[in-house]
Amino acid sequence: MKRFLLTLALFLLSFSSPSHAAPVRIKDLVEFDGVRGNDLVGYGLVVGLNGTGDGLRNAPFTEEIMSNILERLGVNITGEQLRPKNVAAVLVTATLPPFARAGSKIDVTVSAIGDAKSLLGGTLIMTPLNAADGQIYAVSQGAIIAGGASADGDGASVVKGVPTSGTIPAGARVEREVEFNFAGLDQMRLALRSPDFTTAGRVETAINAAYGRRVAQMLDAGTVQLSIRATREPSAAHALGKIENILVEPQRKARVVVDQRSGTIVMGEDVRISRVAVSQGNLTIRIEETPRVVQPNPFSDGDTIVVANTQASLNEDPGIKLAEVPSGASLSEVVAGLNALGVAPRDLIDILKTIKAAGALHAEFVVN
Repeated sequence: MKRFLLTLALFLLSFSSPSHAAPVRIKDLVEFDGVRGNDLVGYGLVVGLNGTGDGLRNAPFTEEIMSNILERLGVNITGEQLRPKNVAAVLVTATLPPFARAGSKIDVTVSAIGDAKSLLGGTLIMTPLNAADGQIYAVSQGAIIAGGASADGDGASVVKGVPTSGTIPAGARVEREVEFNFAGLDQMRLALRSPDFTTAGRVETAINAAYGRRVAQMLDAGTVQLSIRATREPSAAHALGKIENILVEPQRKARVVVDQRSGTIVMGEDVRISRVAVSQGNLTIRIEETPRVVQPNPFSDGDTIVVANTQASLNEDPGIKLAEVPSGASLSEVVAGLNALGVAPRDLIDILKTIKAAGALHAEFVVN
């Protein structure tokens, strides 16, 4: 009866009208060539820790940077042996956003590189942030907001989250701007985040339709070239401000993503399955040991022995009987039918992997 209901449900659902992807703004599909951030990194010192800093014997670089900072502040510590426990050496990372101007502030992330136990309550001392060209583009300083907590005693300790890493919102001030003549651009390339010929063609068509003339041209599956001069807009900023809000219906590749650890399955609407038969069952083996003690007769020279008593059983759960999936059924319809029969998520993952191995699952299968 279950087999009949599953086959009937999948057969009826296979004739349902296919759904279409919702239109998406071009700004959510592409990256504009040249409009990008720049990674920054710096090496600094965190102070004010409550005895959770670096052990200077295990992290000599902490003592070195602390000495350099104090000497720049006019404190002579030559020949002194410093053993504080409230400082920690850290790496500071940030992203300089596009069109960031001098004086604006950006967020930074602070991570310990020594054996510090926690950065809670610490303050980052003025740290220059360099880009890949070696130039200083921002300077960071401020109180750290750590994302965890830790406590320890004489016999035990507990840690929640990652207290050795934290952030400083608006903790860096931009000191140098990235030179980029955006207003003087004559052409701009739009790079698709997920390259696809169909989507790139739709982006080209939508832009040309919005202007009523040919201003965009698809170069490949991931690039659409835009002529700023052909748009007749006052500037490149005006042109992109209009183009980025044009709606386009993207075309996605059929894909199934499976996370075996959590039993999560995510699938696209374009996944299809060819005609295939599915049968699945579970095998359970149970072995029980009940040893018995045998005593000798009274006044005899016998010994007490233990006699093994083993009971073994093998049960096979019928699971899913042989069920036929009609050709052209979507994966969501198959999963809905299997869920209606009470198939566990991990069993469902095994079924999908087997269908893919049989060549009946027409989609990219990604297992994490």
